[in-house]
Amino acid sequence: MLTLEKFEEASEIVKQVTQETKLVYSDYLSAQTGNKVYLKPENMQRTGAYKVRGAYYKISTLTPEEREKGLITASAGNHAQGVAYAAQRYGVKATIVMPTTTPLIKVERTKNYGAEVVLYGDVYDEACAHAYELAEEFGYTFVHPFDDPAVATGQGTIAMEIVKEQPLVDYILVPVGGGGLATGVSTLAKLLNPNIKVIGVEPAGANCLQASLEKGEVTTLPQVSTIADGTAVKTPGSVIFPYLQENLDGIITVEDDELIVAFLDMVENHKMIVENSGLLTVAALKHMDVKNKKIVSILSGGNMDVITMSSVIQNGLIQRDRIFTISVLLPDKPGELTRVSGIIAEVRGNVIRLDHNQFYSVNRNAAVELKITLEAFGTEHKKQIIRALEAEGYKPKQIRPNL
Repeated sequence: MLTLEKFEEASEIVKQVTQETKLVYSDYLSAQTGNKVYLKPENMQRTGAYKVRGAYYKISTLTPEEREKGLITASAGNHAQGVAYAAQRYGVKATIVMPTTTPLIKVERTKNYGAEVVLYGDVYDEACAHAYELAEEFGYTFVHPFDDPAVATGQGTIAMEIVKEQPLVDYILVPVGGGGLATGVSTLAKLLNPNIKVIGVEPAGANCLQASLEKGEVTTLPQVSTIADGTAVKTPGSVIFPYLQENLDGIITVEDDELIVAFLDMVENHKMIVENSGLLTVAALKHMDVKNKKIVSILSGGNMDVITMSSVIQNGLIQRDRIFTISVLLPDKPGELTRVSGIIAEVRGNVIRLDHNQFYSVNRNAAVELKITLEAFGTEHKKQIIRALEAEGYKPKQIRPNL
């Protein structure tokens, strides 16, 4: 079903709704990993993600009668926008069931494409079950976000573009939720060049494909927990699973903390906003035990709400010791606060917040507590600030920042 002929057909059809996302060479990530790293910026698509490819191609294969019934799907956000946009282009009704945890920006953008949004369940799997119920009740045509060969074929057009631009690519890293993107990319990559290795990347807290491949059968996780909401899937697709077994060369799992650091890398070094699921392949680069290889990391989407973005940035700065908080005890007498501030200023520390607690001890002359939140250049600079305070007789204790 996933033939070279179908992939070629899909590649022409999706051009009607996609923007060019040419590979971006990353000097920074290449230097970090000892490889030649290229980014496939699908976060720059019209709907902010690659999902429009599979949705549009799938709808193109439906009969007029199937379209006229109205479309329905379930999605954590990006497939929702893809179906909504594709349905709008075809002039048909679309109903989208989304988990209640879906970021607001994804919900609003889906509505803006003219779709009716139903919020249901905490994770994709619960939303999907409800979407099937609605499809049965109202006769809608279901467009599965990943467990459909036509959808996977549309997603796989990414591999066609990668190989055309970089024919000698050694590795393609692809994010995995339910497995549709990984199915399309890995299948087409092997058809074009069997020597290309395709590695799937999952959140450690939602590694349903890894568990399934290890057991040799589709496996459902008891629960999922990850900040990568677009890949928070309990069960990979059963229809596409054989393709994944045959064509994927491995799975890498990534912890949430790694995604936070990867977000900073993208913002600071590439001036790109990439959502947590799209960052999986960036974080996975550090897990690759290869050198001098041409590696393409697929950035699957960039739909991140501002509140999540703010939280990720703050936590990323904390992880890299560029923001930290210390607690210092000092006698409650004039000049002590100025003295501490002077020490920090001499080593170029930047004070963000001060909390002077006179009620730390009954004996205020013995000690009051000063909590200082500072900005530093990184770990070594943080250590320099702490050493400077220690040299003046203070005993700073590092505590969790409360930003």
